[in-house]
Amino acid sequence: MRPDLVADIPLHLTAGTPGNPQNPLPTQITTQIRTLIHTGVLAAGDHLPSTRMLARQLGVARGTVVAAYELLAAEGLTVSAHGSGTRVNPNLAQLAERRIDGTTPGAPTMPSAPNAPAARLLPLIPGMPDTHTLIDSTWRAAWRDACTTASVTGTEPAATGIPQLREEISTHLRHMRGLVVNPDRIIVTAGARDGLALLLNVLGPGTIGVESPGYPSLRRVPATLGHTIVDLHTDHHGVNPAELQHLQGLDRVLVTPSHQYPSGGSLSGSRRVALTSWAQHTNTVIIEDDFDSELRYVGQPLPALAALAPDHTVLLGTFSSVLSPALACGYIVAPARLLLALTRLREALGPAVGGIPQHALTQYLATGALRRRTQRLRRVYRRRRNLITSLLAEAPGCRLRPITGGLHAVLLCDAPAHQVVDACRRSGIQVTALHDYWGGQGEENGIVLGFGCHDDDTLDWAVNEIKYCVSCL
Repeated sequence: MRPDLVADIPLHLTAGTPGNPQNPLPTQITTQIRTLIHTGVLAAGDHLPSTRMLARQLGVARGTVVAAYELLAAEGLTVSAHGSGTRVNPNLAQLAERRIDGTTPGAPTMPSAPNAPAARLLPLIPGMPDTHTLIDSTWRAAWRDACTTASVTGTEPAATGIPQLREEISTHLRHMRGLVVNPDRIIVTAGARDGLALLLNVLGPGTIGVESPGYPSLRRVPATLGHTIVDLHTDHHGVNPAELQHLQGLDRVLVTPSHQYPSGGSLSGSRRVALTSWAQHTNTVIIEDDFDSELRYVGQPLPALAALAPDHTVLLGTFSSVLSPALACGYIVAPARLLLALTRLREALGPAVGGIPQHALTQYLATGALRRRTQRLRRVYRRRRNLITSLLAEAPGCRLRPITGGLHAVLLCDAPAHQVVDACRRSGIQVTALHDYWGGQGEENGIVLGFGCHDDDTLDWAVNEIKYCVSCL
């Protein structure tokens, strides 16, 4: 981007005070730039200063400007591209007669209220990974080769997944999870929900135990398919197998032993043995959601339940946390006794993932790029986890749960969770109340915040805002 193309934008910031918590610096920058756009001082296509340049001019942290630019982009007022910086959205050129209230004769209304809905908020979404460094030469080469390969073959991929990808997933599980699996037992899916739906359709109607609290999107699948749900109470170490002895009629259970969602605990070795022994004794199917198993920061990785009870466990895997949810690709590791029925249903429904994404992922895995990326991400996420811990571990009015893995933190609060969520929203940050994850009535009060998808400076600003909001309630 040429320096002479950058607009000189007049901004004047006022320091925040304890009595004025609703006017953080990123909000001030966002509001003033929005006004400059609406009044025509900044025209469509104008280049804005880089985040470093503007931060230096204003005497603020770069993360403050990054957060403001992200809010403007979320509103559709700015766009950015690698190598060309940030500029006013060229599509706004049609709004020739701008007004501060955002209205233009003959044009759609533009948002201008300082406390607009969630589209303007900085979302701290649990489970969202950092994808900024995903698109490198290896990734591009994998997709380029996949487009060529799939175009040449011109055939629909095998319903259970192309053989090469199933081989690579088998290798991935051996390296990353210590799980030795025959590729024939692997079925490629469009993610955890698709894999769970496929399995439940094969198992037929029944009663399924689901962790409470638990992952909301997976919890909705059994109910949608007409299965009876029984809440499985979890503590800081996940499901307690001793309590399963008192539940009647369960023929399947859905658990997240590697990283319970959202509390973050891991099922201990003794509980894993007890759970798999119970499943073998009662002939119950364990559905193991291997959520965030690769992203562990404390202690050694624990064995998959599928390794302890392979005949009674179906493992659901996905590449969302280490690559991107947008890839929408995962897998099932099925026990031999269910493999034929799952294969027949998958063949009837057709392949869950297209040939091009499957070939691209195969190529990417084969180069070892995913293992290298996972190792890099562990260092990045551990640093961000340590940042959150340093800021919130002794913050007044709240208690931070230990973060042993994954991409989110749980902050227990003295003030009601809905008040904390609302206060964060007024500061431009979107967090989730802990009680939203319970199947029934929540037993703990707090919020859940993701730390995976934003850079360190943005996260530092956001966590400090959360800390301030909690302390003021």
